[in-house]
Amino acid sequence: MAANKARVHFTLSGYHFNPDDITRLLGIEPTSVNNAGAHCGLDNPVISSWELSTDTVTSDSLTTKSDADDVDIYKLAEIILKRLEPIKEEILQVCKSHNLSPRMGVVLTLSVDKNETCPDVGFGARMVKFLAELGAFINIEYQLSERI
Repeated sequence: MAANKARVHFTLSGYHFNPDDITRLLGIEPTSVNNAGAHCGLDNPVISSWELSTDTVTSDSLTTKSDADDVDIYKLAEIILKRLEPIKEEILQVCKSHNLSPRMGVVLTLSVDKNETCPDVGFGARMVKFLAELGAFINIEYQLSERI
């Protein structure tokens, strides 16, 4: 059976902006971008996005017995937070200047194996404070590894 899988990402999204401008202004290379909105007309708005993501972690890829119990969303979120905290002011500036919406997301695939535990999904106090200061919202996306 498939193992639990998860990744955490921070995304800036909005209409009619070039993600390369955000990369230049923030000084951090994103994991992925979508620049569709940079090339569309005002009559048909299309969203662009700039994303910084962790790698996808699976419970069967973890090395120690204590880790093998589950993926740790708190740890994954901490990886993103450590990259973004030093540039919080720059993020606020680009959100304002480019009318961007900040979002913290969790992408979670849950195993249907009865022997797999269900991961805790949450954020620590530092992350919650950081997201509140940015005016960011949180999105949890989940699916089952197999349909029953």
